[in-house]
Amino acid sequence: MPTEPNVIAVIPARWASTRFPGKPLAVIGGKPMIQWVVEQAGRAASVSEVIVATDDDRIMKAVQDFGGSAVMTSMDHLSGTDRVAEVAATRDCDIVVNVQGDEPLIPPENIELVVAPLKEDEALKVSTLRIRIESVEDLVNPDICKVVVDHRGNALYFSRAPIPFDRDGWSKDLMEGEGVWPRDMEMESYKHIGLYAYRKSFLMKISRLPASRLEAIEKLEQLRLLENGISIRVLETDKDSMGVDRKEDLLVIESRLKQNMP
Repeated sequence: MPTEPNVIAVIPARWASTRFPGKPLAVIGGKPMIQWVVEQAGRAASVSEVIVATDDDRIMKAVQDFGGSAVMTSMDHLSGTDRVAEVAATRDCDIVVNVQGDEPLIPPENIELVVAPLKEDEALKVSTLRIRIESVEDLVNPDICKVVVDHRGNALYFSRAPIPFDRDGWSKDLMEGEGVWPRDMEMESYKHIGLYAYRKSFLMKISRLPASRLEAIEKLEQLRLLENGISIRVLETDKDSMGVDRKEDLLVIESRLKQNMP
């Protein structure tokens, strides 16, 4: 019988943030946000170990204080992916899940979902998630990344713009965020959820890929993979995961906790 692949989850967490410095230690329900993320990731049945990858002593200490595992990484990394790769290089594992450190209510089911295709297809290098967009506000919001896929579920493109563009179906008012999505029009746009599972052997090579033109334009790191001809499998989920970008977002998270609606 084939051996079950060893899956680890790595959570990149840095102190510096333009909009919200010290975000990983923001208190939610009496616990630092990073603790919520660690605990949620640990509930995924496939994950054998959860590690926080940080470059800050304060985050390191906070994780150790609640009994979590943390590793100090270089301060020179340009991306969270590079930080995750540094930690993964020291671990005996087959699949590495890059879990965003600012999603305290990340559904463990999403981690299971993103890992599944790498378990089933040894040729696959990376997978991620998408969820159907249900509002005009999300459709036109440039802070929300959209994705389109082919018939096999592999990504064709990621963009901050609304894609695919429905030339005949979308009115000018709709595109300006003032219109109403017609109830009889089927939603064809999907939000990209920034949860990734990588085969470790591939993750070690990502930083050596040449920077890409589209990546620089859209400010979306995953476009580097597409421009280098690498397939990204995109699984559809019905469980969204809210990221904390600003202090005001903490109030929304607190409200969801009180309603028991992660």
